[in-house]
Amino acid sequence: MATERSLARLLRSLQSFTSFEDAAGLLPTATSFLSVLGNPLNLTLLASQLLSAPALWNHPVDLHACRKILSIFNTAAIAILQNDTTDEPRMPYDRKPSIDREAWVKAVVQGADDKSPRWRHMLLLGGVLLGFEGQNRQGLPRHIRTKLEGALATAAQLALEELRPDAGPDGHCIAMVLNYTFELLSDYERSKLNYDVLLPVLVRSAFLSAEGLEGGFFLGAIDEDVVEAPGKKFRWKVDSTTFGYFSNISNRPLVSALGPLSRLISHSIENVQNPRLVSQSVDYIADFVRTLMVQWRQNKLSEIDLAEEKDFLDAESLNTTIPALWKVLRNCLYSVVIVLRAVLGRTINDPALAAHGSAPYLSMQSLHILRNLYFISSRTGQNGSSQQSFVFLAAVDILSQYPDLAENFLRSIKPSDIGQIPDHPVERCLDLFFLNAAEHFPLVLSPEVNEELLLSAAFPYLAAGANSLLLEIFEAAHSVVLVVFAIPHNSELAARHLPFYIDNLFAVFPENLSARQFRLAFKTVIEVTAPPSPLANSQPMLPSILLEVVRDRALEASPAPIIPTAGNSSSADTGNELPLSAQAVLTLALVDSLSFLRVDDLEDWLPLTAQTINAIADPNMRHACIDRFWEALSSGEMDVDRAHCSVNWWSTRGGRELLLFGAEPTPAIAADAEESGPFMSGAVGGVAPESKL
Repeated sequence: MATERSLARLLRSLQSFTSFEDAAGLLPTATSFLSVLGNPLNLTLLASQLLSAPALWNHPVDLHACRKILSIFNTAAIAILQNDTTDEPRMPYDRKPSIDREAWVKAVVQGADDKSPRWRHMLLLGGVLLGFEGQNRQGLPRHIRTKLEGALATAAQLALEELRPDAGPDGHCIAMVLNYTFELLSDYERSKLNYDVLLPVLVRSAFLSAEGLEGGFFLGAIDEDVVEAPGKKFRWKVDSTTFGYFSNISNRPLVSALGPLSRLISHSIENVQNPRLVSQSVDYIADFVRTLMVQWRQNKLSEIDLAEEKDFLDAESLNTTIPALWKVLRNCLYSVVIVLRAVLGRTINDPALAAHGSAPYLSMQSLHILRNLYFISSRTGQNGSSQQSFVFLAAVDILSQYPDLAENFLRSIKPSDIGQIPDHPVERCLDLFFLNAAEHFPLVLSPEVNEELLLSAAFPYLAAGANSLLLEIFEAAHSVVLVVFAIPHNSELAARHLPFYIDNLFAVFPENLSARQFRLAFKTVIEVTAPPSPLANSQPMLPSILLEVVRDRALEASPAPIIPTAGNSSSADTGNELPLSAQAVLTLALVDSLSFLRVDDLEDWLPLTAQTINAIADPNMRHACIDRFWEALSSGEMDVDRAHCSVNWWSTRGGRELLLFGAEPTPAIAADAEESGPFMSGAVGGVAPESKL
């Protein structure tokens, strides 16, 4: 009787209180009652009151309040499960209920009655399902779990049908409960959902609503409390109003679970019946990231380059507030990428979205979205995730099928002041995205557009290698230029600009260009100028001229090992245990280029390369060059004609002796080799035909 009287007082309190704050103090008591009551009628009554009590619902409701109600049923279900399990500690409640688990579930579920709307029913059903089955607890018999899953899916479907156009807390609640429970639903129950209604609700709730990321406007509010600290540094204090506001945002149910929610959105995109809803979702996300980018551009923190943060941020900001901000921004990036992966996957496979009137525009929107998020992804690396790489490359591949639209896209994202290096880090970040994206389009662009857009944007950064803030853009600019030069229809363009590029290449090495990067760039230039490139027909002597330049510089270069700096080291060079000198690197670049030369030129450059290797005084560096030379001759880099020429030179024309011992073949040996034909090294020449030797 005491339990019934306590329950009656609890129910009267839920009816009499006028605010959620007052009623919230009763929620632990309600949880306790749900876990100990043995009368099914009392369980049903209490569950019904928790979904309909005026103190809980007759006022504006946010998701924190909804999550507390869901938590009541979740905690009570866990308590019931633990009370029935001998090897787990019991919840600290009064006593074990005199009702079995199956009857308890049926009694509580009956509390989802007509006194409350369908979306609140999801809180009850979702909480019970999570309590018994969440975290792989497997607390329900199979038939009860199946019924509970079906009830939740039905409640979700009915809630979606009752949803108002301007979905408020009901739509957000549907998104939250489905996000928590979707992994527990079977494929059959998932198929019951109307994804055409669900998808817009999920996207708006996650990215645009006041319960989600607020359309990106939260980022602009931070600027108010970013102030100057002693030492001319920026400070964003932990106890500031905006950091408290930002912390509240990061703890919202939809934001703290943004990863699973984005996967639910992705699943919805894959299953919507109306393809237009996919485009609509991309529009919503495009609006969100555009606002996020504008808000960041107007924030004082955007004025600080990543390499300068230690110099311009105080310790509190550097260690606490700024990492918290970037954690949320990275989550935004990954969430959007997951959604775009589903969009492009659907675009590839759906005939309606793959049509000419849809596919290129979805690809352009996806690239614009990635561009607006590049101030985040540039910190994690363009290849920060496989999904991000897929989205970028898939969008590029689709757009490449439409040259006119590709040109329009590049013009829309070109640097605002082309030919100049902007001062603001955000503008330089956008330039970096332009160069990384433009690298994939030269083949479908005309030479005029390649010169006007790509080379004009890249050339200012080629001369800026000494600036430590521009190293990544510097490398991207080199990549763009080399790709443009390598396209066959750009041969005249390459002929005009190659002298400038070569001068720049030697100017920045070795101070601001790593050995690997220099060798790759020079080898690419030789490949561009050698057959079968069209440039080789108009200027056949150009490869030999370039090799002569690099050989002369190698003979005059410093023999001392290159001192690693931020500008001349890269991750790919870290595995090279032997430090090389500029002389050795230039010689290796000469060796790398041999496989692209004409056979006639190769005959001249094989001995010259061997002589250049012998000019290296350090034995370890010289042996490294010898090993690379032998690899170039024997590993299959050369075609049949070049390989035959190399073998002939190595075996019968003194190539082996010249490379290994620095010995020039004597005129007699050379003449004898010409008369007797090709022999292996060490073979006996000049023997009479009748001799048996």
